[in-house]
Amino acid sequence: MGVLYSDDFIAAFKQGVEQLAPLWGLSPQTQVRLLTVSENATFRADDPERNTPVIFRVYRPGYHTRDEIESEFIWIEALRAEGIVTTPEPLRTREGSYLASFIHAGTERYVAAFSFLQGKELNPEDEQDLTKAFGVLGEISARLHAHAKSWHRPANFVRKTWDFSTTIGERPHWGPWQAALGLEPEGEATLRRCISVLQRRVAAYGMTPERFGLIHADLRVTNLLVEGDQIGVIDFDDCGFGWFIYDFAAAVSFLEHKPYIPLLAEAWLEGYRRVAPVAPEDVDMIPDFVMLRRIMMTAWIAGHSETPSAREAGLAAYTQGTIELAERYLSTR
Repeated sequence: MGVLYSDDFIAAFKQGVEQLAPLWGLSPQTQVRLLTVSENATFRADDPERNTPVIFRVYRPGYHTRDEIESEFIWIEALRAEGIVTTPEPLRTREGSYLASFIHAGTERYVAAFSFLQGKELNPEDEQDLTKAFGVLGEISARLHAHAKSWHRPANFVRKTWDFSTTIGERPHWGPWQAALGLEPEGEATLRRCISVLQRRVAAYGMTPERFGLIHADLRVTNLLVEGDQIGVIDFDDCGFGWFIYDFAAAVSFLEHKPYIPLLAEAWLEGYRRVAPVAPEDVDMIPDFVMLRRIMMTAWIAGHSETPSAREAGLAAYTQGTIELAERYLSTR
């Protein structure tokens, strides 16, 4: 996808949000500021005539279709209606649409708005708090999965599928892992051996309905907001069809090298089992999906190197860490 989020682009996106904000009933006095840049650009809008801020998301072009974006909101609305998870409300425009758009550099940029959700992000350096939170996250994950298994999706519902081919195989949504920054031939050979093992194991594990279905797919700590004993979940932008146990792997994104990962897995599983059973075969696959996700993130960083998330991960240093994790993984499989 190439570099997108330069300072000039962010300024243009901010201007686009300011122009569209009245469609959601915001006043001319509204102040807009950038919150985060990852797959999309997220802005906070503070209107003196409203009690709470509004969060705007400007979508990265070429990733989701309009139907895919609107399907995300359909699932969120169903989850909110049934009290499955605490998550922001997708806000409709005065005309009743989830989306508006502006044209920039000859491309239509979709924009959506969400209600503001109180809470603070988890600190990945606080092992005790993180472990406690993962117990709650396990319960949330189990409720999400139970809902996905029983929910009758509308006929127009469409989201991406996260299978082997579209994660680290021949049709990767986030680009080829071979493009990893700083990847040398020796490291590439290690990753090829690792991916070969992963392909064999996920094929044997299978994609039966009890193992594969609609998931959040990005429950990492930056998408969790803690308020007291409650955890709210934001950013369903990557929700789609994948392995249920993959939701744990996504939750430890950028933390895969930490020594406390087994403790987080234990806490997550304990929380999950308070809601639904977990088969031994599912537990056995946790290291595999953590490794698969790590390789995916290595490819993601290569395609999003201008974002703060990619820079904070270390860019080429993250690739080297992936190779080291792959070597460790291969010693156990």
